Amino acid sequence: MENKTRRLRDYAAIYFKGMAMGAADVVPGVSGGTIALIAGIYEELIGSIAAIKPQLWQLWKKQGFAALWRTINGNFLCALLAGIVSAIFLLAGIIKYLLLQQPVMIWAFFFGLVAASIWFLYRSIAHWDAKKIMTAVIACIAALIIVYLPPAATADISLAYLFFCAMLAICAMILPGISGSFILVLLGTYEFVIGAIHDKNLTVIAVFIGGACIGLLSFAQILKYLFAHYHDITLAALTGFIIGSLVKIQPWAHMPAEAGWFMQSIVPLFFIALGAGAVLTLEYLGKRYR
Repeated sequence: MENKTRRLRDYAAIYFKGMAMGAADVVPGVSGGTIALIAGIYEELIGSIAAIKPQLWQLWKKQGFAALWRTINGNFLCALLAGIVSAIFLLAGIIKYLLLQQPVMIWAFFFGLVAASIWFLYRSIAHWDAKKIMTAVIACIAALIIVYLPPAATADISLAYLFFCAMLAICAMILPGISGSFILVLLGTYEFVIGAIHDKNLTVIAVFIGGACIGLLSFAQILKYLFAHYHDITLAALTGFIIGSLVKIQPWAHMPAEAGWFMQSIVPLFFIALGAGAVLTLEYLGKRYR
């Protein structure tokens, strides 16, 4: 993976994009991959992860660590990962509190963010033909099926099962429109993982990271191939996934029964507009600081 010429402020922007991805990944129903797409770093992220292969060991022995670091775009990955990890550890408790105490506002914000990203993806495809439209429709239906799956009831969570869940969740986490956190909800491990992060349970965190790494490295190879050979079809599928996922995060499902008209209409619309504004900000940062 070729490294771009970047300055310190560019890496600072990548760090904050990572924080936005991490904050989104904490919320069940919102994908960090969607944020990466909006911020203009998605394909670079997939390419950088896909560059991490067993053959790198030979490259290290022959050409040294510097060549390995350039191949995997190490500066980019470190800045982004630092932002993601910072957001997860710093914001997990806050977002969990807001989901319980102010669900309408936070769901409305993320609904606006995700909905606005659909227009961003739509513009990314130069020509929409019947094949791309059909791909988006099928992907939308698939996302709706996933959204309406009943959550698993898992009382006793083993480390082996957690490892497996992490592999699946990380694939969803980098796939726009499908939330890694929501996959954990479906598998019955979301609260367990969030609690482990909040309580600094290093054993659980280490097992989860191990499963996530295996899943991430495997799935990134598939996505890299799809973008290289079926770029617009892949974007069309991602657009469909995002459209289908909107059902999960619409704020009115969390509206209190006693809420008045102001709470039912003005408040959600205001925070939806804020979410859409966040998309414009991310898109601007994506163009200015790559």
